[in-house]
Parts: sequence; C-alpha cells; structure tokens
Amino acid sequence: MAFTDQSLLDLTDKETREKLSLWDRRTGAMAPLTEKQMDSVLEIRAAAETLSIPSELPIEDLCSLSSRSLQSSFTATVPASTEDVLLKGFQTLDMENDRIETAQQFFAWFAKLQANMDQEENEKYRKTRDDLYCYQEQCDAILKDCCAALEHLDSLQKQYLFVSNKTSNLHEACEKLLKEQSELVDLAESIQQKLSYFNELENINTKLNSPTLSVNSEGFIPMLSKLDDCIEYVSSHPNFKDYPVYLAKFKQCLSKAMHFMKIYIVNTMQNLTTQLTKRDPMGLTNADNAFTLFYVKFRAASPKVRSLIEQIEQRAEKIPEYHQLLDEVHQCYLDQREQLLGPSITSTITDLTNQNIKDHCALVRSGCAFMVHVCQDEHQLYNEFFSKPSPKLDELLESLCLSLYDVLRPLIIHIIHLETLSELCSILKNEMLEDHVHNNTTQLGAFDALVKQMLEDVQERLVYRTHIYIQTDITGYNPAPGDLAYPEKLEMMEKIAQSLKEEQMKQMSQEAMFSDVQLEDPDGRRNSNAGNVEASSLQTSISPADLHGMWYPTVRRTLVCLSKLYRCIDRAVFQGLSQEALSACIQSLLKASDIILKNKTQIDGQLFLIKHLLIMREQIAPFHTDFAIKEISLDLKKTRDAAFKILNPKLVPNFFRLNSHNAILEFLLEGTPEIKEHYIDSKKDVDRHLKFSCEQFIQQQTQIFVGNLEEFLTKVAALKTMAIQGGPTYSLSQQPWAQPAKINDIVMATYRVMKSKLPSTLQSMSLYLANRDTEFILFKPVRNNIQQVFQRLHALLQEEYSGEDLQIIACPSLEQINLLLSVNK
Repeated sequence: MAFTDQSLLDLTDKETREKLSLWDRRTGAMAPLTEKQMDSVLEIRAAAETLSIPSELPIEDLCSLSSRSLQSSFTATVPASTEDVLLKGFQTLDMENDRIETAQQFFAWFAKLQANMDQEENEKYRKTRDDLYCYQEQCDAILKDCCAALEHLDSLQKQYLFVSNKTSNLHEACEKLLKEQSELVDLAESIQQKLSYFNELENINTKLNSPTLSVNSEGFIPMLSKLDDCIEYVSSHPNFKDYPVYLAKFKQCLSKAMHFMKIYIVNTMQNLTTQLTKRDPMGLTNADNAFTLFYVKFRAASPKVRSLIEQIEQRAEKIPEYHQLLDEVHQCYLDQREQLLGPSITSTITDLTNQNIKDHCALVRSGCAFMVHVCQDEHQLYNEFFSKPSPKLDELLESLCLSLYDVLRPLIIHIIHLETLSELCSILKNEMLEDHVHNNTTQLGAFDALVKQMLEDVQERLVYRTHIYIQTDITGYNPAPGDLAYPEKLEMMEKIAQSLKEEQMKQMSQEAMFSDVQLEDPDGRRNSNAGNVEASSLQTSISPADLHGMWYPTVRRTLVCLSKLYRCIDRAVFQGLSQEALSACIQSLLKASDIILKNKTQIDGQLFLIKHLLIMREQIAPFHTDFAIKEISLDLKKTRDAAFKILNPKLVPNFFRLNSHNAILEFLLEGTPEIKEHYIDSKKDVDRHLKFSCEQFIQQQTQIFVGNLEEFLTKVAALKTMAIQGGPTYSLSQQPWAQPAKINDIVMATYRVMKSKLPSTLQSMSLYLANRDTEFILFKPVRNNIQQVFQRLHALLQEEYSGEDLQIIACPSLEQINLLLSVNK
C-alpha cells in the first residue's frame, strides 16, 4: 500500500514535472516567459547556488547531503558529537523511538522519510490546487447563476417586445383614427368654406334688391369686397358643379352694384353742372366768380363720391368691369368740366385779345398764364376726385388750350417785326417752358404741347422774316448821305464828347472847391469826388466810333438781328442765318467803303472798313456756335463733257461696238454727275476780309510815305541785275536819275510827306479805331516798312556814293527817322 502510494506520488510528481516542462519549452510553450522574467529566474538561480549552509547540518555530512534534504526550522549550534546530531534529527522526525536494524527497515524508513519530505515539499502546491478547485466550483456556480439570469432576461426581453409591439400597434391605430378625424374635420370645414361663397349669393341679392340700399351706407363697400371675393373664387374653380350658373348670377349682382355706383356718381356731377348753369345761364367773365362756381363747388362735392371712386380705382386693374366703369366715370367728369369751362375759357381769351390787340407779347404772356392756371387748377380738382391719373384729362386740357392756339396763331403769322417775334420766343421758351413747364411737367403736360407748337410757329415766322429782313434791310440797304459822312460824324461826336468832358470837369472842380469849405466828413466827400471823377473818366474814355449808334446801319442791324436769333432758334438754323446775314453785311460794308473812298479819302474808306470788321469780329465772338455751314452742289461737268463726246459725229459708228470703246457705255460710266460738299464759314470770311483790308492799308500807307524811295531802289536793283547778267558796267552816280541832287530831291520830298501826312494818318487811325493797342498793331508794319526802306537806302548810299555826294544828298539818319516815327506815334 505504501509502495502504491509511493508510485502514485512518483507518477504524480512525474506528470507534474512533465507539465511544468511544457510551460517553458522552446516551441509551443504554455507559459512563455519574457526576457525580463528569464533574467529574474537566472538571477534567482544564481542566488540559490550560493546559499549558506544550515547550521544544524553535521559537519561530516556536509558534502553528502543536498541542500533540499537538510532544511530545518531550528537554529541550534552544532553539537560536539555525531550522536547528538542524529538524536536531534530523529527527534525532529518523530522517530526517536524507532529503531532500524535491517536494511529493509532502513529502506522503508528512508522511503517514508522521502515521502514525508516530498509531502512537505508539495503541501503548498496542493493547498494552492485545492484553493483553485474551490475557486473553480465557485466560478461554476456563478456561471450557472449567470446563465439562469440570462435565460430570465431573454424571457423578459421577449415579453417586453411583445408588449411593445402591442403598444405601438395601439398607438398607430389611435393616430390613424385621429388623422382620419382631423381629415374629416378639415374636409367639413373646406366644404363649409367653399359653400360660404355660394351661400353669400342670397345675402348679396337680398341687399341689392332692398329698397333702402344706399351706396353711401356702411355695408355697401364690404358687400362689394365680398362680391369680388365670390366672383374671384368661383372663376378660379371652373370644375365645380353649376359653375356657369353661379358665375352668371354673381356677375349680374356685380353689374347691378356698379350700376348703382355709376348712377350715383353721374347724377352728382350732372346735378353740380345743372346747379352752376342755372345760377349763371349767361356765363361769367369775372375770374373770381368763375373760380368760386367751377372749382369750389366741385371740391365741396368731391367727398361724396371720392370713397366710391377709390373703390372703383382699386378694382380697375384686376376686374375689367370696374375698368370700364372707371373710364365711364372719367368721361362723365371730363364732359361736365368741358361743358363748364369751354365757354368761360373762350370768353376769357376773347377778352384778353380785345385788351391786348396791339401788344402781342402781353397777349401771349397773359393768355399762357391763364392757361397755366387752368391746367394746374384742373389737375388739383381732378386729384380731389381721383387718385390715379388719366390720359383723358390731358386730352381735355389740350382741347381747351387749342382755343388759345386758334386765337394766337393767326396773329403770329402776321407779325412782321423781328423784335416782337424774338420776344415771343423768349416768353414761350424761357418764361413758359423753363420756368413753368419744367418745374411742373405732370400738371402742365397739355400746356407743354401747346407752347411747343406755338414756339415752332413763332420760330418759323421769325426765320422767314429774318430772310426778308436780310434781303431788304441789309443786302438791299441804300445808305443815306448821313450814313457815309465819315469822318465828319466822328469828328462831330468827338467835339461833343470833348465839350461834355470839359463841362463835367468844371462841375467837378466847383464841387471840389465847395467840399473844401465843408468841415464835416472830408474823407467821405473826397472819396465821392474821386468816384465821380473815375466814373466820368470811364464815360468819356469811350470813343464815338465805339458807340452803338455810330455803327454803320447794316452792321448794327446784323448784330442786333443775330443777338435776337441766338437764343430763339435752333443752332443749325442759326448757323445758316448767321452766315447769310454776315455775308450780306460784309458786302454792304465793302460797298460803303468804296463810296467813302470815292467821296472822301482812301484812308477814310479803309479805316471805316477795318473798324467795322473789327466790331463784327468782336461782337460775334460771344456766340458759342460754329458759323460754318455745309453746302451740297451737283457738278454736271462730266455729264456735259460726256454728252458732247457722244454727240461727236466721229463717234456715231461706236454706238454699237461690243468693247470698251462703246460710246453709250462711256456716256453711262463717265457722265455720272458728282456731288460736291464745301463749307462756308462766315466768321473766317470776316477774318479774311479784315486781314485783306489791313494788308491793303499797310501797303497803301507805305506807298504814300516812301513810294518814291521804293521806286528809286527798284530801279537800282534792276540796274544791278542787268550788270550781273552780263550787261554793261555802270556807275550809279553818273546816271541822270541817280545823281546826288536828284536823290536829295526824292529824299527831301519823302521826308516832307512823312512829316506832313504822318500826324493826320495817326489822327485818323485814332479817330476811327479808338484803341491804342489796335492802332499800334496796325501801324507797326507801316513803321517797319519805312525803316527797312531807309536802311536799304543808307546801305546803297554808303556803297555807291562818296562823302561829298552824301553831303549833297543829305539823307536823314535812321535815328532821325525813328525819332520822327516815335514822336508821331
């Protein structure tokens, strides 16, 4: 039995070792150790190898016993004899009473001892195993309890899902029932709402057929709104049963309601007209009475119908019947206004015409002002009744304004004075269009058309009369003797201006002497005297030639005509008329200049022309327009040449040639007339004539002063030219016409002419031009020409004559000539 237990122990120990060996085998280890754990095991093993020897181990058996078999729990000092040691060992093993006499007993004892040692050694492992078995049983019990709990939870979950499904089905059923209930309620309400429109038909019919119905009652307008809603609803649902029947009935009710409104509005307006007509059967001419009757009464009656008209206007854009009703109301209102205003306006215009029959400008101004007030008052009165505009109102006002136009147009087309026509243009364009119409275009739209039509008529008449005026008063002007009395007119005006200046100076000197006696405010009087002197000097500084009344009549008429036309007609038309007027004025000036030149002196004619051309250039400069016009002409030169060529007898055989020399083909290709365009610029024409006149004046004055010297120098130049070209040599002093005495006569005669005529020439320039800058610019070329001639003469004399000859000639030096010119400058 003991052997069997030992065998079982050995077997168990062996299995244990084998199982333990599986923990850390190299391949497929059941409990592999990490490197750190392996290092720890090795360190423990190394430490175990160096364990100290137990103190209770006999010294003799230190080398024979293993460390595992010598473990003991007591710590006694090593005995002195071996027997004591053995005795104590057996006591420790509870074998102090056992005796071992045979080998078998020894081996039994040893086996027992080894089994005890193995049992003691494996006790903790067994205890651990038992604990693990206990833990395993507890885990199995817990697992069993968990499985039972899971089974209960599954059962609960199935029961919950069953109950949940039942509950959700119940909710769905309830929701479905509620939804069906709400749908039924909505359907009932929808049916009730739809039926409400049809049910209103009886109520509306009852109200419309009531004998006490009034369009001014509080329930009439809500009834109209309800009727409109019913018609709109029925019209938008043509799929309803009896749709045409109900729509026709509602339309019938609408027609009846609109008829009531129309009858009320029309009767109100007609009653107003009848009342005003009865009160004034013959018509009133007084403006205040007319305003009281025609405007105040209507304004007082507007609140009676304004609310109804507003309802009609609000529905007119959506419902055609209301739009038609609104048109009828507009027409009724405008007919009544025309019936009242027509005779009154005609009578007023007639009275204005009789009052201003001779003053066309006052008539146009008063008539237009009257129509402005009428248009504004009518628009204001219209706004009292209506809130939306109507083109019919402008048509009415245009017809009323036409009565003024019919009166004014016959008068306009018979006006012959340019001043009146230009003033009418100014009135219509500036006062009426710019001041009135542009500031109130809404109310004065009809008046705008009237004014523009009258303005076009006036402009057309003005252009026509301007053409006639240019032909008769500028081109066909015959100057009177007084118009050509130059320079007498200027001299007389100069004397008058000088006498006035002297009188003013005497008067100012007397005032200055009187002011010296005064003690109070001497500075103020001195300042006033200085101001008077300055004003008088400004007045007397104006030359008679610059006075507007001293201009040649055609110049004055041309500039006045252009100044009146500039702001009255279109720019394109003004350009054409200005070109025609300036061209005619230039021709009249050339004609007058020729007459003055023949009757007086040459310098008078030239300065007259230059002065008036300067005036024209200065006066047309402020006109910001282009004075150039384009003229188109048809040039028939090629057609004429081609016709002569085709009529040539030599070319008759070429008529039917089938080549490029066919005469008919050449006529068609080469005989086409040409259209030529050329520009005529009257402003440049003025400058061109002014330049030509100044050049002619400079040339003639140079000829007068140094003409003899120029003729002498020309002969000398011709003689030199002949000598250079191979003619005979010459000695200028030996020529009979170039002897020093002869030259002295020429030089002295020239000097005397300059000395005698130069002051009169400068005086004439000052009298005509009256501008020092202009005089200087015009005389500068003459002075330069004189200086150049004397320079050439001096050079010639120094080259060709001796000192004695020069003394005989006695030619003035350049300094003397310059001094003479500067003194008389």
